[in-house]
Amino acid sequence: MEEEEQLRSFMFLMTYMLLKRRRDVNNASMQRRSEIQTRIRHRQYFFQRQRRMLMMMIAGGIHSNVRIRTRPWTTTPSTDWWERVVMTEFQPSDWLDKFRMSRETFFYLCDKLRPRLARQDTSFRLALPVEKRVAVALWRLASNIEYRTISALFGVGKSTVCRCVRDMCHAIVALLSSIYLRPPSERELEDSARIFLSHWGFPHCVAAIATLHTAIITPSNNASDYANPAGWLSVLSQVAVSGQGQFWDVCASFPGGTDPADILQNSSLWATAAEGGLSPAPPPVFMGKPLRYVLLGEACYPLQSWLMKAYPEEKGRRVSHTAATEPQRLFNRRLTRATRVPEEALLRLRARWQCLSKRNDCGLDVVPTMILACCILHNMCESHGDAFKEDWQVEVAEAESPQPRHKQLLSTSMDQSHAEEVRQLFCDYFVQQNN
Repeated sequence: MEEEEQLRSFMFLMTYMLLKRRRDVNNASMQRRSEIQTRIRHRQYFFQRQRRMLMMMIAGGIHSNVRIRTRPWTTTPSTDWWERVVMTEFQPSDWLDKFRMSRETFFYLCDKLRPRLARQDTSFRLALPVEKRVAVALWRLASNIEYRTISALFGVGKSTVCRCVRDMCHAIVALLSSIYLRPPSERELEDSARIFLSHWGFPHCVAAIATLHTAIITPSNNASDYANPAGWLSVLSQVAVSGQGQFWDVCASFPGGTDPADILQNSSLWATAAEGGLSPAPPPVFMGKPLRYVLLGEACYPLQSWLMKAYPEEKGRRVSHTAATEPQRLFNRRLTRATRVPEEALLRLRARWQCLSKRNDCGLDVVPTMILACCILHNMCESHGDAFKEDWQVEVAEAESPQPRHKQLLSTSMDQSHAEEVRQLFCDYFVQQNN
């Protein structure tokens, strides 16, 4: 009996503890559900309040100073660096080093691009000022550093950096091409001819044609087409450079393996020059005969009455053509000296805008526009008299891959029959000058 009494007491105690535990669990669960429901109601109220405010501002046109809390557009330290350091403390040498142009040219560029680059503030965030958008893009063009580095420097997202570069390049091509990349006037043709004669010793010449290879990442399609004669992948551009070292015509976006002669024949420069568009009417007189101004080209181009190239010369024991005469070798020396104009202009271009000297990791839909924009910026800086630091040129010359050499184009059906007569006139001129 005593054992049964103890067992009954023990069973009663266990039942009481189990019931109490069950009650405590139920109470805790109810309290937790209550807290969750309260949080949900608060969040719903907050969202409803936000929606009411937005609807009021949209429907009533109310301009409110209240900003809805969202992910910040910039970080405080980077904003301070841009607004305080760059805008107020940068010295002339700093502007030149970082943006490759003077402060005056920078703000001139911003004013020209404002119609395309200005954005409206919204209730969610403040738009980047045009000056900051241009600065982000110029930093990228000048240094070719990674987007994430520029992102941290300016306090913007990587996608914003990419968009700034794309938007500025398109804006430059759309708004500034008619000012800085256009066919020359008669006065400019005469000035260029005078410089080619006085500085480089080549008469009756207004421009020289050259090629530019810009290294790229491996494209997703037809990668083999972009392999240039040196074996690396590139986009090929054709440029025409005046005696002042400025670009008059640029054709970009061709795969690196394209034949330069094909690019020239299908360009607007070919049609313009063939029709006499690069010479005044009537043509000026040279060696007693009326003759249109000529352009100088590399050995990979066809010989035309308006396009002079060097005579083929023997290379070692292999002679692919009739041995050149002394007047022809003299012509070649003078032409080689004059073709330093586009070489130096392209070297200055790549040194100022190093996105063209290093491998460019932008897409093929952006690279051609970027090349055009850099050529326009080059002309703008040269026209404004902005300083050029020789250190940039030395740095690029040491770091970049040498530009590929194109195969010499021998006599073909593309050569004009009377072009040889024009080239002979120049030989006669140089012989007279030597006597």
